[in-house]
Amino acid sequence: MTRLSPFLFLAFLLFVGCNGATAQPAASTTERGGTAEAAGGASGGSDARESADRTASDPSVAGADTGGESADDPRTPSATQSTRDERELKDIGTRRQGIDWPCFLGPNYDSKSPETGILRDWAGDKLRIVWQKELDTSYGIGSVSKGRYYQFDRVEDPALPRGVGRALLTCLNAETGEEIWRFGYETDYEDLYGYNGGPRCSPVIDGNRVYIFGAEGMLHCLRADDGEVIWKVDTNKDYRVVQNFFGVGSTPIVEGDLLIVMIGGSTPDSLQAPPGQLDLVEPDGSAIVAFDKYTGEERYRIGDDLASYSSLTVATIDDRRWCFAFCRAGLLAFEPATGKIDFHFPWRARVLESVNASVPVVVGNEVFISETYGPGSALLKVSPGKYEVVWQDDSSRRARAMQTHWNTPIHVDGYLYGCSGRNPPDAELRCIEWATGKVQWNMTNDPARARTSLLSVDGHFVCL
Repeated sequence: MTRLSPFLFLAFLLFVGCNGATAQPAASTTERGGTAEAAGGASGGSDARESADRTASDPSVAGADTGGESADDPRTPSATQSTRDERELKDIGTRRQGIDWPCFLGPNYDSKSPETGILRDWAGDKLRIVWQKELDTSYGIGSVSKGRYYQFDRVEDPALPRGVGRALLTCLNAETGEEIWRFGYETDYEDLYGYNGGPRCSPVIDGNRVYIFGAEGMLHCLRADDGEVIWKVDTNKDYRVVQNFFGVGSTPIVEGDLLIVMIGGSTPDSLQAPPGQLDLVEPDGSAIVAFDKYTGEERYRIGDDLASYSSLTVATIDDRRWCFAFCRAGLLAFEPATGKIDFHFPWRARVLESVNASVPVVVGNEVFISETYGPGSALLKVSPGKYEVVWQDDSSRRARAMQTHWNTPIHVDGYLYGCSGRNPPDAELRCIEWATGKVQWNMTNDPARARTSLLSVDGHFVCL
């Protein structure tokens, strides 16, 4: 959840490529069928698409999709299902330098680009803007695949009732900025703390599918080439999610045939809790839900925890796949294919409004987590079914190795670089030693880098 400027600048086209554009207990395995409808039927489909000759600044052209079709059983996901669409997404890019950036933090979930030979001298007008587009309301960053750029934000439509807007996914030609298609649906999400009501999550592109997860909890799967609806699930309704302080802010992840999502459902009585009183909300074992990525059918649900704003990450450790979810109450580690839980490591501040938002950083068989409201950071050494604390911040001392708020630090050659602290003037860009947590340096007198997102490329950091 990183706030974007009012304009989307793809100035990095001359800097890094991305195929023509750049930026950046045992599991429950019960399968629950959804409300099956053919794509383009009652759920919207072609009505939700708009042609490229309509501008993104005109909210009246956003798609007609209006939300999930719930089954009689409130625990049954309201998935609009379809058969597997294996049609390949055609590459429309002409530039061949670089890689795609199809999901939050990049293809390896580490904010690192393998680009070399980047433009390092940005003096004067050497870093030329290729194109720019005005953005609407959003905290999410876009994604890039096969020469297309996907941006997810919210537009206000005067034709809609007060407080209702449209969540809008726009597909652009990454090299020219020309609009290819758009998809929209109505949303009445309102932030409890008065922040904007736009999406917090990035689009996730997998083959010819793009997944979006709105702040209000609507999960959509669309065809990446034309925006046709494949399936959708109203997660807040189907899993009884009590609204978090800042809405849904955890970007899902694709692993094999699964779309793994942090949902954090609750018991029926929890729906009576006053707004913001998450201490009165009881989780019901759906912290993480895995869906069939093709149909939207649930494959498993695990974890007695509520959702955070930290996105999921996966890694291979000792020839085994792991998934790490930094939920509201701590780190959940599990096998992504089956949902078998390895461990839960408690880690959160006592403050009710505290958030876990930084994505776990995985290096070898070690996992780093960090938050800014209390306990700070910890480094764990993991193995099947257990963990060992390598180091963690001392709760009896005020100083912390690193206290990441919304951004995720980057590991480079045994050191971790990132923004530590909540807000200026206490926030700063900092470097710590991975193995010990010892602070190596910090930038305390540079407000411009006090709250920053980093991209690692060609021996440099790009700071936003």
